[in-house]
Amino acid sequence: MRAMLLQRPTAGEAPIDDWRPLELTDVPLPSVGDGDVLIRVSVCAVCRTDLDVVEGRLAAPRYPVTPGHQVIGEVVSTGTRVTTVHVGDRVGVAWIHWACGVCRWCRAGTENLCPRFQSTGCDANGGYAEYVAASADFVYAIPDALDDVSAAPLLCAGAIGWRSLRLTELRDGDALGLTGFGASAHLVLQLARHRFPESPVYVFARNAGERAFAMQLGAAWAGDTTDAAPGPLAAIIDTTPAWKPVVEALPRLMPGGRLVINAIRKANADRAALQHIDYATHLWMEREIKSVANVTRRDVRELLSISAEIGLRPETTRMKLDDANTALANLRAGREVRGATVLTVAAR
Repeated sequence: MRAMLLQRPTAGEAPIDDWRPLELTDVPLPSVGDGDVLIRVSVCAVCRTDLDVVEGRLAAPRYPVTPGHQVIGEVVSTGTRVTTVHVGDRVGVAWIHWACGVCRWCRAGTENLCPRFQSTGCDANGGYAEYVAASADFVYAIPDALDDVSAAPLLCAGAIGWRSLRLTELRDGDALGLTGFGASAHLVLQLARHRFPESPVYVFARNAGERAFAMQLGAAWAGDTTDAAPGPLAAIIDTTPAWKPVVEALPRLMPGGRLVINAIRKANADRAALQHIDYATHLWMEREIKSVANVTRRDVRELLSISAEIGLRPETTRMKLDDANTALANLRAGREVRGATVLTVAAR
């Protein structure tokens, strides 16, 4: 089968237009254990976390590794112990590849915090390939109402956005802020409008095209990252890879407000922005910061169900599997891409 392999992390080793971190390679089909399924990949959406893997901010336990953790495909074979998934089923594979099921966090339903948590596309080979193997316990039935391309970004951008929105503890009528407006935030905006119809959503984004897109999707206001908000915010979800938006966001919170950081890693380039945090300005009056770590299976299942129910569909840009390097380069360069990029895979 064909797969896009990362031989080793390649952060900043070539000009952006010459950057080719992944190699299109013929490799054997993945082996399938007794509790696993083999999936013929239809599409795989591209996530900023894939870029973190490629550039080494997330280190894989072994190389080469195949990135990709927003995978939609068809089950073509199952292990001997699999009874819940069948050949021919259309399923999804998300960032959570495996969790132990026995630690205190797994038992409490917060398997995203499992100390032995394993991720798709980092700890295990992912979906930038024609086939992928996954545990039957960690795949998701895709509702008939969702086509493959629309469903793929929901598995991470949507699911992590849904988890972030729940963690805000927003009440209907409270103002919500979103910093950055990419694959996840454009879904959070639509989810917030559905769940909290009386809550205005204010979007902070550097790119004018993203601000216009936010207004098209129903934002009450959209401004630059440094612009003053129309009013105090009960909660803000930060979806950027940078620190400056965090510093800018905190003074916008009303007393008791919460900033939820929806990012698996923050870049070091603007870490100096943290030097400007002042306790009285940024944290006093019980303002708080909460990070989002990974997703649970519950997050993914709920988001797929809600999306099918309310007709939530991400904006997508399609590219071929062979163009995965270009898709990652677009993320690295901060080029405007409307919604989420989805790689289409045609197995031979």
